[in-house]
Amino acid sequence: MTVLYEINTLVWLGELSHRHGRPVTLGDVPGEVWDSVALPGVDTVWLMGVWERSPAGREIALRDPGLVASFRETLPDVTGADIAGSPYCVRDYVVDARLGGPDGLAAARAQLAARGVRLILDHVPNHVAPDHPWLTSHPDRLVQGTAGDLARAPADFLEAGAGAGAGIYARGRDPYFPPWPDVVQLNAFSDALREATVATLVSIGDQADGVRCDMAMLLMNDIFEKTWGDRAGPAPAEDFWPYVIPRVRARHPDLLFVAEAYWDREQLLQQQGFDHCYDKRLYDRLLHEDADSVRAHLGADPAHQRGLVRFLENHDEPRAAATLPGDRGRAAAVAVATLPGATLWHEGQFEGRRVRLPVFLRRRPQEPVDESLRDFYGRLLPTAAAVRRGDWRPVTPTGRPDDDTHRNLLAWTWTHADARHLVVVNHSDHQAQARLTLPWDDLGGRTCRATDLLTGAVYDRDGDELTDSGLFVSLDAWGCHVLEW
Repeated sequence: MTVLYEINTLVWLGELSHRHGRPVTLGDVPGEVWDSVALPGVDTVWLMGVWERSPAGREIALRDPGLVASFRETLPDVTGADIAGSPYCVRDYVVDARLGGPDGLAAARAQLAARGVRLILDHVPNHVAPDHPWLTSHPDRLVQGTAGDLARAPADFLEAGAGAGAGIYARGRDPYFPPWPDVVQLNAFSDALREATVATLVSIGDQADGVRCDMAMLLMNDIFEKTWGDRAGPAPAEDFWPYVIPRVRARHPDLLFVAEAYWDREQLLQQQGFDHCYDKRLYDRLLHEDADSVRAHLGADPAHQRGLVRFLENHDEPRAAATLPGDRGRAAAVAVATLPGATLWHEGQFEGRRVRLPVFLRRRPQEPVDESLRDFYGRLLPTAAAVRRGDWRPVTPTGRPDDDTHRNLLAWTWTHADARHLVVVNHSDHQAQARLTLPWDDLGGRTCRATDLLTGAVYDRDGDELTDSGLFVSLDAWGCHVLEW
C-alpha cells in the first residue's frame, strides 16, 4: 500500500546546504540523506514545490498585508530573501534552476529508484501565475474578463501581459472563498486547456512516477459551472478528469494519480480515474469528533477506503504536534498508519515540529527535536509496514450494560496467509475497556500469544475464551495496541 512522504523541497535543500557548508541541489544530495528519506515502509516521496515560481506572484504576495503578517508571525526575523513566492503560483512546469533543474530532478529520481522509492510531483490544474506564458500565447485556456469587470471587482480580476498580449483575467478561486490574489484562473471547459493539461501531465510523467493534483475537485463540471457560470462557456459533455487521465495513461500507464479533494468528492474522483484522494473527513473526525463518528467513517466500502489518503498533517494543515499533542497524537498516528489506503507523512512530523510554515517561505524557524516522538515513529513505520497485508476487517467492541467505555475503542484486524494482526486504539481521554470478537475460527483448544509490536509486551490468552467471549482489552486514555498473533 502506498506510503507517501512529503518534503518541502526548497526548505529541505536550504537546510542541507547550511549543514554541508555548500549549495546542495537535487542533483547532489548526499547518499546518506537519501537513505534517511527512504524510511521503512515509505515507497513514494513527494518533492513539493519543484517547479518555477512566479516573480510576478511573489511581488503580489509582498504587497498583501495578510500574507506578510503570516510570514512575520511564523518567522519573526523574516527578510525579503526568505520569501520565494508560492509553489502553487507556477510560472512554468520546468524544474527551478535553483533546485538543480531537470537534470537535478532526474538524478534525485534515480537515487530514490535505487532505494525502491517512487517520486511524485505537483500539478496545479485550476490556475497559473500571472506571468505564465499562456496569458500571451494561449488566452483561450483561461477565464477572461473585461475592463468593466476589473473596474467593478478589482479583487476578482487582474490585468496581465503587455502590449498586444495584454488582457484581463479572472483570479483563481474556489466557490467558497475570495479569489487568490496571485494566480489566474484556467478554464476547465476549454478544449484547448484540456489538451494542454494532458500535455503538461505527460511531461510530468516523463520526469516522475506520479502526480499530486492540487484541489482536483475544482475542475469537475458541476463545481466549475457553479463557480464560473456563463463566463466559462457551456459545460462539455465529458467531465474534466475522465477526459484527461486516460489520455495521460495512454503514455504513462502506471502513473500514480493523487487528488487533493474535499467536499465529499473523493469517491467520484476515484471513479473518474484517481488512484488516491485525500481523506479530509477522517482527519477532521480524529481531531474533533468521537470514536463512534470515526467508526462510522470506517464503515465505508473497503474498495473506496483503499483509494483514500490518510494523514494527520500536510503543508496545508497545522502541525500534528500542535493539534494532537502527546499520547493523543500517537493514538491518531497508529490509526492512520494501520488503516487501508495510502498514508501521508510530512517531513518534520516525526521530530515534533509545531510551526506550520507558509509555502511562500524558503526558511523555517529552528525547533527542538522531540526525541520520544521520533523514537515512537521509528517504531511505528516498520510496524505499519508489517501489519498492512492481506484482508482488513473492522471489529466492533462490546461491553457491559453498565459500562459504555467500549464505545471509545476503535479496532480492526489484518489477516494474511502468514500473519495476523489486531489494532486497538482508545480514541478518548479516559480509560476504556471492551470485548473484541476476533475473525479467526481456529483459536480454540490452545494458548494464543499476542505480541505488541510497539512496546514488545507479550500476552498469552486461552484460545477457548477468545472463541467464546472474545478478547478483553483495557486501555488507558489515548492508549493503543498493535498486536501480532
